[in-house]
Amino acid sequence: MSAHKKILSPSILAADHSALAEGLAVVVANGLEWVHLDIMDGNFVPNLSFGPQVVRDLRRRDASLFFDTHLMLLRPDKYVEKFVEAGSQLVTIHVEPEYDVAGTLRRIRELGAQAGISLNPDTPVERVLPFLDAVDLVLVMSVFPGFGGQSFIESVLPKIETLARERDARGLDFRIEVDGGVDARTAPLCLAAGADTLVAGTAFFKAADKPAFIRLCQG
Repeated sequence: MSAHKKILSPSILAADHSALAEGLAVVVANGLEWVHLDIMDGNFVPNLSFGPQVVRDLRRRDASLFFDTHLMLLRPDKYVEKFVEAGSQLVTIHVEPEYDVAGTLRRIRELGAQAGISLNPDTPVERVLPFLDAVDLVLVMSVFPGFGGQSFIESVLPKIETLARERDARGLDFRIEVDGGVDARTAPLCLAAGADTLVAGTAFFKAADKPAFIRLCQG
C-alpha cells in the first residue's frame, strides 16, 4: 500500500481551451495541489494540444500549483528543457518511442524537476521496470492517449498492481498515476489496485459536485 498522500491532478485539456487560465482557477478554487498538462505532438498521438509557451503563461497565472506535465511526443528528449524552463515540476515521458529514455530521465532530474515514465494500455508493464529506480512517478495510461472522454480500459489494473508490488519489493518511493477514463466508478478501482495519483479531465470539470468527486479520488 502506498504511503503517499492521494492526489487528484485535473487535466487542463478538458477545460475550455479559450480560457485555460479560468480552468486553472477552478483547480485552485477547489483546493487541489496538482494540475495535469497534456502535451501532444500530432505524431506520437493523433492530436495536438499546446507547447511550452502555454505552460509558461499558465505558470505566470499561478505559482502555487504543481505542474504535472505529460509529454506525448515522438522525441521528448528534444523538449524536456523547454518544459522545465516553462515551469513544469514533473515531466513524464513515454517508454514506447525510440530515443534515449534513461538519458532523458537523467536530464529531467539534472534540470531540477521530477521525472516520470509512462506506458500505453497495450504496452507490457515489463517495459518500464528497468527505469523504476530512476523515476518519481509511473503513469499508467488507461485509455489510448490523444483524446479525452474515452472509456477506462480495465485490463490495465493488473499493471498497477504489478507496479505497486515492485515498488514495495525494491523499497522505492515512486508515485503510481493513472490517466484516462477516471471517474466516480473507476477511481476506486485504481486506488484499490495501488495507485495514489489520479488524472481526471472530463469527470472533474463537468462534475456537479466537485468536492464530492475530489473526496472520492483522494480515498
